[in-house]
Amino acid sequence: MYSPDQQRELYELSKQILFSPEAPLGDAGEAAERVQELRSVIRFHEWKYYVQNDPVVSDSEYDQLYKQLENLERHFPDLVTDDSPTRRVSPDLTGEDVPLVTHLTPMLSLDNSYDAEDLADFDERVKKLCGLPKDAVVEYAAEPKFDGGTIVLVYENDKLARAATRGNGAMGDDITANMRAVRSIPLKAAFSKHGITTVELRGEALIRKDVFEKVNARRQANGDVLFANPRNAATGGLRMKDPRETAERGLEAFIYQLGYATDEVGTNAIGNFETHRQMIDLLESLGFKTPSMTTTATGLQPERIVCQGIEAVAEFCTQWQEQRDKYPYEIDGMVVKVNSLELQARCGYTAHHPRWAIAFKFKARQATTRLRDIEFQVGKTGAVTPVAKLEPVALAGVTVQNVSLHNEEFIRSKDIRIGDRVLVERAGDVIPYIVKSFEELRDGSEKPVVYPTHCPVCNSVLVKPADEAIWRCENAECEAQVLQRMIFHTSKHAMDIEGLGESTIERFYKLGWLHSIADLYRLDYEKIARLEGFGEKSAANLRKAVDKAKSNPIYRLLHSLSVHHLGQKSSKLLAAEVENVFDLQQWPLERYQQIKDIGPVLAKNVYHFFQNEHNIDLLRTMESLGVNLAQTPDDQKPQSVEGGPLSGKSILFTGTLTTLTRELAEQQATAAGATLAGGVSKNLNILVVGEKAGSKLKKAQALGTVEIWTEEEFLTKLS
Repeated sequence: MYSPDQQRELYELSKQILFSPEAPLGDAGEAAERVQELRSVIRFHEWKYYVQNDPVVSDSEYDQLYKQLENLERHFPDLVTDDSPTRRVSPDLTGEDVPLVTHLTPMLSLDNSYDAEDLADFDERVKKLCGLPKDAVVEYAAEPKFDGGTIVLVYENDKLARAATRGNGAMGDDITANMRAVRSIPLKAAFSKHGITTVELRGEALIRKDVFEKVNARRQANGDVLFANPRNAATGGLRMKDPRETAERGLEAFIYQLGYATDEVGTNAIGNFETHRQMIDLLESLGFKTPSMTTTATGLQPERIVCQGIEAVAEFCTQWQEQRDKYPYEIDGMVVKVNSLELQARCGYTAHHPRWAIAFKFKARQATTRLRDIEFQVGKTGAVTPVAKLEPVALAGVTVQNVSLHNEEFIRSKDIRIGDRVLVERAGDVIPYIVKSFEELRDGSEKPVVYPTHCPVCNSVLVKPADEAIWRCENAECEAQVLQRMIFHTSKHAMDIEGLGESTIERFYKLGWLHSIADLYRLDYEKIARLEGFGEKSAANLRKAVDKAKSNPIYRLLHSLSVHHLGQKSSKLLAAEVENVFDLQQWPLERYQQIKDIGPVLAKNVYHFFQNEHNIDLLRTMESLGVNLAQTPDDQKPQSVEGGPLSGKSILFTGTLTTLTRELAEQQATAAGATLAGGVSKNLNILVVGEKAGSKLKKAQALGTVEIWTEEEFLTKLS
């Protein structure tokens, strides 16, 4: 439908519109030109989203374009045409050989809100439409806005008669055979017991996050193109020619609306209900998968609630925005509906959306932008990491400009090129990630990435160990590595020297005051006090922090030395086995391997570190400067209580704990008789889950043999 040149042109036009001021509402000529541009790009993006299942802008960017068009047409009604995207819910997006079916009632879109202020405006409009006083308290139902493919189900005489896609809002593709293969959709439901003969339901077909990962793993093994996200996999699964392929994708269906119902004589049966909640409760009782009204076992808020007033709605939406990553399905917001059906009728509809409902959209987590360049950065262990330099783009509340591309294989597998338009995502609203590049938007100016053969800092030849995917600079004196090791040495999880952050260390390094880690312990505080931005008090506080760090337990020191793969837990294991750090110089390789949870690769790395005379000289210098190298009580193995509440159990902590620090939690666990596990395996008994738990939780759930506790449950067991 669109040639590659047309796709590139429309994509660039979209970006120009998004990053330029809106057309002035007083200039009809400029408004008419912008309206035509908006209609062209919106039609293009609808085609990419619904037909190709391969969007090139994020949902929030599309919403911005749509709202601009809607706003202009509202102010210039003479510019409205029948074929405008605002005059229909979505374009006719059906396949050529798929039969069309007509929905019993038209499907409309939802108006959007993005913060509590928008919700308050919505509440004010509802009261005005319903003739209610400003201080009236409206009852609202709130539930997840699922990010999948919309479906419409029709039941006649209790049996599933038809299923369709949303299509153009009035008609959709017949996907009955495929939906019969979705096990969460009942083939029969006892509507007749409630006086309903014909009913039309609306819902969303989804793929659970962990199932999506398995689907993509299978596709990768088969050499197929990977899906960008669960939504694309779900929408594509709706139209599969073979229902068995739909079933293999693991589709599920949540039902969130009873849109039409009649009894045996054709009378409207919606009148049997007073509220939206009553309708959803009925669907749940009949065996449909609906949002739950109970708190989950993992501590998540209920999926749907009924709120008294818009303030409670705003609070509920905010809670879900914060916990969305723990939810097993992708959601991009919450849907807010007037609960009373009588008040819904008073509010009515526009041509585009019901006036009694609104979507509270979460902050965008995907966006498109251009990859301007790639820099190669050298880390503390010599790893050379490619970092994408992007045209700045707003994503999940921050501006993203730099994204790690991990390694050479990552770049090649995704065919990422300099100059590409790329889809960027913030996984867990934290780490930016490039999902894919848009090959169809290339104009020939893009350049393949050439991986360096020499260190970009010291020009040493790079090497790639056989068991790694990363190229490394093996020159330990490489300026970049020296600097990064100092930055890590002072960090919170290492020696924890407050006041010696990254920018301060870089500043001191440029001044020539720092050449190695040892120099951090012989700073000239009189010079520091004279530096702009410091002063006597800041210099004194820094001296105090450095002196405090000198007394740290040796597990912190070991961790701070940037030995490859030596983390905090492994450092504690080593510290518990020696009286002094220099004891490790005398250990043969086999001695390291005798310690449980110290694997052969880590053992080899630590062994070689302590056989290197340069490293031993560094430690001697640090000792002479007052840094502790002898075992402290904090380094010793905690004495477990015989017959304690966790005696004989292996335990592991993941995610962010809110009541305890990780270190204190581990100490309490071992004191209660537990042993600390190094990772999730069949030998793990208990996994304690904090906020933003990730892969460890998924792996434990997949094993099915691990007890999963919240932090509160862990504390209860100890009491």
